[in-house]
Amino acid sequence: MRTLNVGMIGGGFMGKAHSLAYAGMPMFFWPAPAVPFRKTVVDINDELAREAAARYGFESWASDWRKVVEDPSIDIVDIVTPNHTHAEIAIAAAKAGKHIISEKPLARTTEEAKRMLDAASEAGVKHMVAFNYRRTPAVSLAKKYIEEGAIGRILNFRGTYLQDWSADPNAPLSWRFRREVAGSGALGDIGTHVIDLARYLVGEITEVMGIANTWIPERPVSSGPVDKLGTVKSSGDVKKAAVDVDDEINTLLRFENGAVGSLEATRNAWGRNNFLTFEIHGDKGSLYFNYERRDELQVCFSDDPDDRRGFRTIYTGPAHPNGAALWPIPALGIGYGETKIIEAHDFISAIVQDTEVSPNFYDGYRIHVICDAILESASSGQWVKTVEQLPAAR
Repeated sequence: MRTLNVGMIGGGFMGKAHSLAYAGMPMFFWPAPAVPFRKTVVDINDELAREAAARYGFESWASDWRKVVEDPSIDIVDIVTPNHTHAEIAIAAAKAGKHIISEKPLARTTEEAKRMLDAASEAGVKHMVAFNYRRTPAVSLAKKYIEEGAIGRILNFRGTYLQDWSADPNAPLSWRFRREVAGSGALGDIGTHVIDLARYLVGEITEVMGIANTWIPERPVSSGPVDKLGTVKSSGDVKKAAVDVDDEINTLLRFENGAVGSLEATRNAWGRNNFLTFEIHGDKGSLYFNYERRDELQVCFSDDPDDRRGFRTIYTGPAHPNGAALWPIPALGIGYGETKIIEAHDFISAIVQDTEVSPNFYDGYRIHVICDAILESASSGQWVKTVEQLPAAR
């Protein structure tokens, strides 16, 4: 069986998730399209890199990402670093002929995302942006119902991503609150997941009308390099610095197929942990999904008898997309790790079979165009179109 050597750049939370996916993918999808071999992991210094290699099962480690890109034995470069490093690493990896998977958002800016797309396209390598929530079986099931016409013509999409990890003003100023590193705030961090789901399930977004807010204008300066996502709070008289990205985004949406919708993303919603939801209404039915109950898809179809019409729950299992590779009965429990395992399978399958993978850098670029339009609309108070910069898909 073919082996693909992985060089992973970044040893934090997402490094753990990706390493789990590489280890688990052949166990779930057997025979595997190829076996991902954890070759080299990179972190910001020798000590952390050595620890990451031991923890995540990599054969070797390095503290300079260029060693991975320049290594002729590496087949896949996996980018799980803060946003400001994505473009430089991905462009170098593409020029070196490596297949690339990058965490989301693809970059800090549309211009960076376009350069990444151009480099990967010109090199002819496979490229993927890791919006793994669309790999949740219930989301794939919603896509199946839509493509089958089970809810008819889509009229409306409503999506939310609500978290509370930064609602406390004493949560430190991590890189996620700094434009020079993150690019944007809640919009790029979590709103892009909703945009990806909207495009995946409904179609291209052509116009937006947005509102942006920064509720907490300054935060305590972080004391270390590790992003704790608000789990460590500062107290007492500490140095603070300005937040220069959005805390919350609300926007109306218009789609190419005539549907309309809305999107809300905030990291300041007390009581919400990972409240990623969508509700889609068609002229023949409706679908509802909540990631905090990720084994479930709520469905209602117009041809249900009058005395039985209403949302009912389908628990995903072996009969549903990717279900046969996961667990033997419905509702046994799908987690974040399983979505990453499916993501790894789909990416590696595309490499081996020389097929297109989705979402790819083109999708990542398009999402940046839409994000720019949302922020422009928030500033101008006007509807902003997203299609002027629309190139052909690659």
